[in-house]
Amino acid sequence: MEKVILNAFERTVGNKKFKEEGFIAGVFYGGKVKEATAVKFETVELRKILGKHGSNAKVWIKYGEDTKFGFVKEIQRHPVTAMINHIDVQLVSADQEIKVQLPITFKGEEALLDIQLQLNVYKSEIDVYGNMQLMPDGVSIDVSEKILGDTITMADFDLDAKIKITDNEDEVYAAIVQMKEIVEEETVEEAAAEVVTPEAEAEVKA
Repeated sequence: MEKVILNAFERTVGNKKFKEEGFIAGVFYGGKVKEATAVKFETVELRKILGKHGSNAKVWIKYGEDTKFGFVKEIQRHPVTAMINHIDVQLVSADQEIKVQLPITFKGEEALLDIQLQLNVYKSEIDVYGNMQLMPDGVSIDVSEKILGDTITMADFDLDAKIKITDNEDEVYAAIVQMKEIVEEETVEEAAAEVVTPEAEAEVKA
């Protein structure tokens, strides 16, 4: 497992909302830490880690002289800009059992477009439970060979046998459907065919 280090710096908690150029507010808790510790993380460093390892990235929090293991538990974003304004890191032991949501990456959508199909995504993450060391950053599904009507279910995920999916067994994460533009064109054509002109109606009456 790659050792991803995220530096944390002391943050003073006040009455005003945290706002400091180049930093994002956060806390870490759990493990042997009795109370949540208010910290701040460097914005650029944090974004790089989340971009590469996902929203539940496993990290080593370096705070002063101490380094503790954990994972990103929650990300809070601005309701309008979607910019990250706070993150929670839960500290755990490397072999601890945890429950997290893993992001799903769908690959090969370009191949579907070539045959007038598209992917409709209904749920972009899966709920799982298992050993921290075995937990991946996310799951990837290749949809390039899928055909019209195919669905993405938990049977499509290649996870370690010790990682348990806790979603409903019949959960559908995505489906292969007809390209929207094609469906709309067919609907318009069918509607046009059903329109009865005055001349045609007169002929019928005659």
